Amino acid sequence: MLIALKILAIVAMAAVVIVLVRGLINMMRGGSGITSNKLMQARIMLQALALALLLLVVYFTRK
Repeated sequence: MLIALKILAIVAMAAVVIVLVRGLINMMRGGSGITSNKLMQARIMLQALALALLLLVVYFTRK
C-alpha cells in the first residue's frame, strides 16, 4: 500500500507541474482568461491532493 501511495503522490505532483506549465503557456500566448482561471482552479485542487498524499506517505512511513 505504501508503494501505491508513493506512486500516486508522484503522479499528482507531475500533474501539478503539467497544469502549471499549461497555464503559463496560456498566459504567454494571451489566451482566454476563463481558461487561465480553470487551470488555476485545477492546479489548486491537484496541489491539495498531492499534499494529502504526501502526508499519508509520511504518516505510514513513520509507524
